[in-house]
Amino acid sequence: MPYIKDSKYDKSIPFLHKNAHFSTIYAAKVKNFSAPKYKREKLELSDGDFLNVDYKMQSKTKAVVLCHGLEGNSHRTYINSCADFFLKEDFSVFAWNNRSCGGEMNRLPRLYHHATIDDLDAVVQFALSKEIQEVYLIGFSMGGAQVMNYFGRISEINSKVKAGVAVSVPVEVKASAESLKKGFNQIYMKNFVIDLTKKLKIKSKQFPELMDWNKIKNITNFDYLDDNFTAPIHGFTDKDDYYNSVSPARSIEKINKPVLVLNALDDPFLGDGCFPIQWAEKNLFLHLETPKYGGHCAYPMRNSSYSYAEIRAFEFFKSL
Repeated sequence: MPYIKDSKYDKSIPFLHKNAHFSTIYAAKVKNFSAPKYKREKLELSDGDFLNVDYKMQSKTKAVVLCHGLEGNSHRTYINSCADFFLKEDFSVFAWNNRSCGGEMNRLPRLYHHATIDDLDAVVQFALSKEIQEVYLIGFSMGGAQVMNYFGRISEINSKVKAGVAVSVPVEVKASAESLKKGFNQIYMKNFVIDLTKKLKIKSKQFPELMDWNKIKNITNFDYLDDNFTAPIHGFTDKDDYYNSVSPARSIEKINKPVLVLNALDDPFLGDGCFPIQWAEKNLFLHLETPKYGGHCAYPMRNSSYSYAEIRAFEFFKSL
């Protein structure tokens, strides 16, 4: 399907936001958008763990399931903005928290990653249990990878699940990890590492015999963290096996429902392999839009409190 090189967003971006770092940091740390008044439900999983799902019923006709990024949660600004926009368009909203996210540590050793589509499917089934007739998925960063993997790895998707949008998505996770080692980007990586290290310390107390937790003190980057903790906790051989296995690039060929990937060319989190132009030209269901600007999970608009991401997602769903 179309590779959209000339994005409408590039014509509406505020001048200051042509700087990717300014745009990214503004969206994450400065912009303020309150969360809707959700109802929270603890969704029990088949393996004995749970997910916290925040949702607001607006209509049984259609709903969006919102997937947050690495170390995010259902109340991040980009989730709140998207939720508010779709509620005003008469969609119900289901904003879920990956295991260990959303203010409550999960029960099992397992945390989450870019391909935890079983948990995403549990949330989709939860939404369908509310008699929603049409379900759409929107994911940001790691959540975008979960959306792409969902449509590429689940062989039989309920016919009521119509389409997805993946925003600022690391299509090749290793390329993203490598990008975060460079220059100013290391600031973003260090923030992730600090937050994940805190969670690993909690896991070390929950499951002291699981592994050599003394290695926690040596964590300074993703390479060490993923090699010694993320990979073994989730059943991968090492960081390279992990990066390769969870990347949406391994799923993209089998995506069989409409998915829009919105990846800005200036995104500091993305690298080679995160702009799958050739696949967009081959796969009838894959749409790829690569604005020149946008930063990471940012896309601020002139004269609007919403971002281009939710506006574009709505336009995409409406066009189907």
